[in-house]
Order: sequence, then C-alpha cells, then structure tokens
Amino acid sequence: MYTSLNSSIDVRMLRTTYLLLTEKNVSKVAVVLGLTQPSVSACLKKAREVFADPLLVRSGQKLVLTERGEEVMASIGAVLDTLRTTLNKRQQFDPGGVNCRMRVAAVNCFGAFLIPRIASSIRNQAPGISVDFFAPSEGLDLFEELGAGHVDLVIGNWPMTQQSLKSAVLLHSDIACVMQKEHPHAQEGRLSLENYLDAHHVSPTPGSNAFYSPIDGRLSQLGLKRHISMSIPEYALIPSVIADTDLIFTTARPYAEHIVEHYPDRLQLVEAPFEFNQMNLYMLWHERAHSSSLNQWLRSVVRSVTRRFDQEIHAELCA
Repeated sequence: MYTSLNSSIDVRMLRTTYLLLTEKNVSKVAVVLGLTQPSVSACLKKAREVFADPLLVRSGQKLVLTERGEEVMASIGAVLDTLRTTLNKRQQFDPGGVNCRMRVAAVNCFGAFLIPRIASSIRNQAPGISVDFFAPSEGLDLFEELGAGHVDLVIGNWPMTQQSLKSAVLLHSDIACVMQKEHPHAQEGRLSLENYLDAHHVSPTPGSNAFYSPIDGRLSQLGLKRHISMSIPEYALIPSVIADTDLIFTTARPYAEHIVEHYPDRLQLVEAPFEFNQMNLYMLWHERAHSSSLNQWLRSVVRSVTRRFDQEIHAELCA
C-alpha cells in the first residue's frame, strides 16, 4: 500500500527511527538523544503507522527487526547520509572550484567604485567564475529575471524595493549636484529646493519613471517634479554634457566628487536640497537563490566590498 509523504515525517523522526532500528533499545536511544522514553516510544508508534509495519518485534528478551524493518533502516540510513553529505558540501563551499557564468545588474553611480573591486575579489577567490555586469534598464522586470535565473543579483538605488524580492541595504550616501562652474547656482553651498526645481536637469532615466530614479522618486513622494531637459543613459557622457550646458546632474556624492575630480576646471559640486535626504544602495535577489551557496558567496563578496568602500568614505570625511 502506498503512503504519501506528509508532515508526519521530518528529519528528527527519521533520525530517531533510524537509531531505534539500529540500537533496538528505547532506553538507550532516549539517552543518546536526550529525550524521555515516552517520547521515543511515541516516535516508534508513529513510525509503525507511517511504514505500516511493526518494524521492531520482541524475540525473547530482546527486540529484533522485521523484514520490513530491515528495508526501512537501510532506506532511512541512505537518506540521512545523503542529507549529511549535502549539508557538508554547503558548509565547505569552495568558490575556487566553481566554473560558471553569473549576471549582476548594478546601477552606474556606484558601479565606477564598486564593480572594479567586486571584479578583483571574484577573480582572486574564484577565477573559474565569469560575471556579466550590466546596468539595469527601465524595461527590466526584476522579479521575472531573478526568478527565472537570468539574473543572479541586482545592486540598486531606487526609492523603494520590490517587496516580492529579498533585499539587504549595503550603504547610505549623501546626494550632490554637479554643474558647470559658470552656472548661476555654482557658487551656492547648497541648492534650495526652489532653485533646484527652477533649473534644468540631465538624468540617466526619463523623469516619467520615478520608480527607477532615486531623485525623481523622492520628488514624487513630495508631490513635486523637476524639469529634465535631457536623459542620457550612458553615464560616461554626462560629465561632458554638463560641462558644456546649463544642465544640472544629481547623483550620489561619491560619484559627484569623482566627476569633479576629472573636470576640476570646468565642473562644480553643490550640495543637493535638504529635502532629498540620503540615497540607499541595496542588493536584491530571489527566494529561489536565497539558500544557494554560490549566491550566498556572491552576496558576501558584494557586502564585504561595499563595507570597505563605506569605511573609506567615512574615514575621508573624518580626516
């Protein structure tokens, strides 16, 4: 007769049943497992019901296995051995022995700092792992891509995360504006919200999609909207554009400083309006990969790299 697997069978029951069948002694098994004899006896009773057989029967002064009991003991032993091997592999995961290709979507404003470090760490620890880094686009369905395994990890800075995905905050960053030195607001220590909204802006994403923009997302929360004169998805082009126009570029402060350092004679950094608060950087992954040793390792690499980067930023601010 076929008995379906259900909540009556769990690892604890299997282990207890296996010890009962190998030791053939309720009292001894109770001592080994730190349980009471009644609870061990109850487990034996449940096992007899599940496997539809006495399993252990008395023969004189001792218990012996039935023929079915011999089969069950062998089967449970194999299951426990397989489970033990699987757990040991997980605990002993060695990225250096893995050969595969992974895909990581990462926002541009932090990518200039983090991707080289992440790449270096991956190459040092796992030279057999290839990684495709790419900037997530507006049309990217994060849940679908992560759920299908087409993307392994997303590093984002959007105003809100998707509740259906796993997430972890990596760091917080101040927001700053970059403009040409001749801009009317270039000498202001911090832009007022009024002046910010009166100005013209360049953005890597169109203002129509506030979900993908931490800036426009924040303005949307305030019931406001800025005037985006140009949207340029290629970050490398933006410094040249703002150097020759009256457009303002708003981004994470580390990236703003990075831009100004490369154009010291043409660009100026100005603090963003107080109302913007801070920009959050976080990573997203799917439930299907949550317990994956490979994905856990990748997340630990990203977490370690961003932690060191964050510490460097704070050290510079305190210097």
